This record gives sequence, C-alpha cells and structure tokens, in this order.
Amino acid sequence: MNAVEEEDLIVRREGAAGVIRLNRPKAINAMTLEMSEGIDAALDKFETDSDVAVVILEGAGDRGLCAGGDIRGLWESSREGGDLGARFWRQEYVMNARIAKYPKPYVAFMDGLVMGGGVGLSGHASHRIVTDRTKLAMPEVGLGFFPDVGGTWLLSRAPGEIGTYFGLTGQTMNGPDAIHAKFADAVVPAAKWPELREALTKVRGGVTAAEASKLINGFATGETAGPVAARESVIDALFGFDRMEDIFAALKRDGSEFALATLKTLNEKSPRGMVVTLRLLRLARTASSLEECLVREYRAALEVFRSDDFREGVRAAVIDKDRNPTWSPPRIEDVTPTMLAPYLAEIGANELKFN
Repeated sequence: MNAVEEEDLIVRREGAAGVIRLNRPKAINAMTLEMSEGIDAALDKFETDSDVAVVILEGAGDRGLCAGGDIRGLWESSREGGDLGARFWRQEYVMNARIAKYPKPYVAFMDGLVMGGGVGLSGHASHRIVTDRTKLAMPEVGLGFFPDVGGTWLLSRAPGEIGTYFGLTGQTMNGPDAIHAKFADAVVPAAKWPELREALTKVRGGVTAAEASKLINGFATGETAGPVAARESVIDALFGFDRMEDIFAALKRDGSEFALATLKTLNEKSPRGMVVTLRLLRLARTASSLEECLVREYRAALEVFRSDDFREGVRAAVIDKDRNPTWSPPRIEDVTPTMLAPYLAEIGANELKFN
C-alpha cells in the first residue's frame, strides 16, 4: 500500500503493520470529523489487506496521542444551532465500538496526553500501551459534558469506585494507574517504543492477540498500580454513592487533605454534568455491552450539545480561557430529576445504530 498522507492524518503500511498516525501535533492531535472518517477508512483497508498483521495507532509530535475531539468546532456549531455534534459523535461512537471488535491486533501507543476522544481511539483497543509519560484523563465534566466515547463502559469496569472518582473529578492517571483502572494493558518506557514498533512491523501474518501481547510484554516494565491505586479504599468509601449530594457530604465529613482537595475539584465542575455522569456510570455497571453504553451516551451527548453548560464550559476552558464558568444551575442541589430526564430519554429514529 502506498503512503496516503493527508494534512491531519497519515495512513500507510510499514512491513506487516498498518499505521494510523494522528497528525495535528500543534493541537495535540485533537480529532476532527474528517479524521474520524479517515481512521474508519483505514480500518476498512487494513482489515481486508492480507499483508497487514497488526494495526498501530500513534500520534505525531511528543506531546500526546490525542487531546480529545475538536472542541472548538463543536462549540461553534452548538452556538449556531448546527448539527456537527450529531454527525461527529455518531461517527465516533460507531468507530469506538468497531475498534473493540476489530479482528486484527490493534496496538494503541498511549504516550503523553490521552484525553476524551483519544481514550475512545485507544481504550477499546486489543493492545493498549502506556508509557512513563502517559497522562490519561476524561475531564469532560469540566466542560459541562460527561465521559463519552465509551468512557462510561470503561470507568464502570474499573476496580471499586476508582472509575467514579476519575469520571467525576477528571483527574489524570499515570501509566500504572491506567493499568489498575483497566484503561491499559502494559507500561512500556517511551524510550523503548521505537524498538517495539520496529518489532511490530516484522510480525508474521496471522499473528494472534496472545502472540502480540507476548511481544509487547517483552518490552514492558510490569507495573500495575500507581499513586491513585494506593488510595483505593478511601476512594471507595467516599464515592460509593448513587447521588452527588451523598458524595459531597462524605467528602465534607471525611475532612482529610485528600477529601478537601477532591471537594475543591468537584466544586469547579458542572453540577449538571456531574449528576448526568454519575447516573450514566451507575447505569453502565449493569450494561451487557459497550454498545449499550454508547447508545445512552449518544442520547445524552445530543442533549449536552443543546445546553448552555456545554457552551459555557468550553468558553471558559478553551475559548476565553478564563477558567471561570458560570454553570446552570450553579449547585448540585438545584439539578432536578426533570432536568436529568432528557439526557436519558430515547430518541426514536435518531438512536445510535451499529453496522
């Protein structure tokens, strides 16, 4: 296959590997709708190419794999009453489900920043490599949003309440914590990636998932837990509730330095976003599939796209960068069941469907 180079995406074959490189390094490879469609097309090609044994996902530059979706573009469309959210998330979520079921080993190199949509591209992969530089987060609640791209599925399957903690606070996981939270499979030092990458391009055709894992593990450190894992029992006690009011009350009662710092973090987030997130996380615990979670996330995302909180959160974090959003409503106690209901409602003919 000849190299196909586009401005924002590079797709090519290197030996036995089909390589997908996100190529917007100045934007930490934030993903546009066109990039998502290009990745889908690449997966089509690599799936049917008998010379491609493995797929490698990587990001250009040294800042990160992907900082998420193109939030500025979504914000502009939301302000104008456009439909980019509906089109972008439909494409993205269907692709997330496809990645989870991809028939060939799909190796995601999760170096540097991996956030939001970047987690969607990598967290459902068959082989998820983090490094000594990984900073993985799902910070959407700070934008009046919630952890999407199958994030509710992943977070709800982390041990204890670790996923609830990361989903509500948007705090960052290092590589070993990502392993503990079941967002990744192996820590490989960034300095060893070129050698491992070279080895992946030389695997034989028909390599199995187990064989690919064995190859990757030969370069891995074996680390399985980071600093957040050490707080798991405390986090379980503080976040083991189904209502945000109860989580806030538990943090206040605890009064430790960790609890008060966590409380300060939560007080900066969208109250509506937190309530929606917690509800979706609890529903995800009993979900039978990633697709079930993505259907719910799509319903909620369309409601978010229409909301003032999303536009205000993006304005404060990305557009004006004053870090001072005015949330509506401003307090957890003011988020009513009536406000929550539209995020969970079925949407008829517009429901997310999978190929």
